[in-house]
Amino acid sequence: MKKYLITFLLLLVNVAAAQPSFSDLAVKPGSFSRMGFGARGIGMGNAMSAITDGNLVSYYNPAITVYQQNNSFQTSYTFLSFDRSLNFLNFTRKFDFYSKKDSLLVDPKPSSTAGVSVGIINSGITKIDGRDNNGLKTKELSTSENQFFLSVANRFSDKISIGISAKMYYYKLYEEITTTGIGLDIGALYKVNDEINIALMISDLNSKYSWDTAPVYDRDGITTTDIFPVLKKIGVSYNKKDIGLITGIEFENSNAGTNTVRFGFEYNVFDEFYLRAGLDQWNLSNQDWPVKPSAGFSFFKQFDGIIIGVDYAFQIEQYSSSDRHIVGASVNF
Repeated sequence: MKKYLITFLLLLVNVAAAQPSFSDLAVKPGSFSRMGFGARGIGMGNAMSAITDGNLVSYYNPAITVYQQNNSFQTSYTFLSFDRSLNFLNFTRKFDFYSKKDSLLVDPKPSSTAGVSVGIINSGITKIDGRDNNGLKTKELSTSENQFFLSVANRFSDKISIGISAKMYYYKLYEEITTTGIGLDIGALYKVNDEINIALMISDLNSKYSWDTAPVYDRDGITTTDIFPVLKKIGVSYNKKDIGLITGIEFENSNAGTNTVRFGFEYNVFDEFYLRAGLDQWNLSNQDWPVKPSAGFSFFKQFDGIIIGVDYAFQIEQYSSSDRHIVGASVNF
């Protein structure tokens, strides 16, 4: 009897140890919009909210767009398992405004600078096997989930910039079952000096999905509302220009009970070739939450004043048959 009791206790311990602890964030809506944006950001662990060099996107912080050099166009495609897709498209530029009293100066300094960023995140799943009530195959189904964003920012001084993003979500789940939602991001950036930046940001204020299944189930349909988690983060970046090294680190808190750390770096190896690495989703509140290491590179070439770049990032994705591969292209003109 004693032998059987010990065996039972050992099995119980193994079962208990094998059950990972999950976070509410894993089942919150809009998960596709929290995976990152493009090869550069994902390659640096998405620790980008305080970085003001290179090609910028307001996804990470609308306040950084005032530091974009020239016009930046970026696009990326993600190779994912299980017939999933994740695509990115973005355009960012800044506008300098000058005071009339400085019009006679040879090299006047802008009295203020504005930044604008517009973009799309598209995700979906294809080749879903459709079946009727008898289990017979009908047709292949697909889903499409999208975020459209427009961001504006203003640089009020050499130290401070503030920005806001308006985001519209559109989700086509099944035939006539669709929903839209509107949310806001607010961000700020403070330049301590030429090397150190500090960023603050709140994401997905008021973002939610409202569902109505009456078009499919008629009188049996119901209405529900899924509220997005609100994310609050603080980020710090350090740019050591003399050796070509940029580093970023962030702490993010959500109202879904997560406290996440992410960090990354970018190193200018030579000329226009850059290497990156990072770590995302280090959840201090749940050690069973899988962290996501990443790495990547970019190469740029100039043609008659137009700079064309090729980007790549690799990110480990646990519980999947393959990892994430993100390829992208950028044009700066």
